[in-house]
This record gives sequence, C-alpha cells and structure tokens, in this order.
Amino acid sequence: MLFTIDIGNTNITFGLYDKKQTLRYHWRIKTDHGRLADEYGIIILGLMRHEGLDFQQIRGVAIASVVPPLTPVFEEMIERYIKQKPLVVGAGVKTGVQIRYDSPRDVGADRIVDAAATFNMYGGPACIVDFGTATTFDAISEKGDYLGGAIAPGVGIAAEALFSRTSKLPRVDLVRPPRAIGSNTVNAIQSGMIFGYVGLVEGMVARFKAELGDHMRVIGTGGLAQTIAQETGVIEIVNPWLTLEGLRLIWEMNQ
Repeated sequence: MLFTIDIGNTNITFGLYDKKQTLRYHWRIKTDHGRLADEYGIIILGLMRHEGLDFQQIRGVAIASVVPPLTPVFEEMIERYIKQKPLVVGAGVKTGVQIRYDSPRDVGADRIVDAAATFNMYGGPACIVDFGTATTFDAISEKGDYLGGAIAPGVGIAAEALFSRTSKLPRVDLVRPPRAIGSNTVNAIQSGMIFGYVGLVEGMVARFKAELGDHMRVIGTGGLAQTIAQETGVIEIVNPWLTLEGLRLIWEMNQ
C-alpha cells in the first residue's frame, strides 16, 4: 500500500492507497510541533492497527509538508518504523506542474500537489479553493501550469481572532446559522463567518474567471469546503482528499 502524508499547519492528514490506486483509509490528526518521531510513529501505528493493518504492508511513502520543522521528524519516523525513505515533494521531484510564479520556491508543496491532482482529474483551466489554516485560491492554466493565486485568512483563524481580540464575543461552532440576519450573538458570528466567506469565495472566483475564462472549473477542498459549497453554486466539485490524490500521482511519476 502507498502511504500519503499531508502535513499542514493545523492538521496532518494520512491516506493509504491499495494496489488499484484507491484511497482505502484516511485519518486526520491535529498538528503538534512538539511531538517527537516516536510519538507520531505510535499514533500512526495505532490508527493502522485499528483497521487491522501494520507498517509491513506499506510499499512507499509520499509527503507534502508546509511545516518545515516537522518534515525531518516524519522522515525519521518513516525510516525508523516503516524502514523506507519517503518521497518528500520539493525541488528535484517530478510533479508534472510548471510553476509560473515569480519565486517558485515560495509556493507551498500542498498547493503544487493540489494543482497536479486537479489537472489530472478535472483538467484546466481551474481554480482550487482550499479551506485550510489559510483560505487559498490557486489558478491552474488550460495546460496545467500553476499560475499563482490568492491567500486569505482561514475561517478558523478569523473566528479565533474574533474571540481572542474581543471581550464579549464567544467562541462558536462554525456551522450554518438559520438566517443571514442573526437574532443572537452566536448566530450573528456564524453568519459573518459562513456567509461572509461565501461572499469571499464568490467574489474571488468571479475575478479568477475574468482572467482565466468562464469555462474555468472550481474545485473545493479542505475542512470547511463542503459547508461553504452548500451555500454557493460557484464550487462545482468538492474533493476533501485532493492533496492525498496529488501525492499518489506524484509518487507514481517518480517511480
């Protein structure tokens, strides 16, 4: 099986693919910068054993990381527990994506992996909306080139800042409120967060279409993609495991 790992600032997502390139198992845990290689190894082994699996069934490992301090931690863990050298997406790794960015090294590995998956699965031009720690908008050309994009604070970050920087506003669950005009503080915050970000997505997608053309596909991924997509028609496809799919593709390219 192929083991894919997406190391993000808020969450770390794991996926296991079978010989038919089907995502059979996936897990998500909170990113903890303080954990050691052995701790992550024990956590992953526990998740796998719950499904009746073990490390010996893994034939390869691919990693995308936007948390540089954790990359060597996972490399150490994989070499110690899985006895393999992982493929870490970065310079020198084939991705099938031409990066048309002023400074290609500034583009996060997850954004390149998402671009590879999107073009392979859905074609181009396309806009990927990733609802992660940041809300990112990535533009893919008709030929599959990564053109750039836009970065905004994530919904979770915005909500947490609102709670931590005000005296009377509570922390709330990020779920759809009954209506746009909140009749209490909780619903009012939820309206601003959910419907406000719907407006952000619709506005940015319209601007991307003005530059890429009306035939641009829009793909949503990340934790709140489904919640936001239910409130707008501009997100055509929701793929919560887009990065894992991209890691699978890139692994195959480099074999």
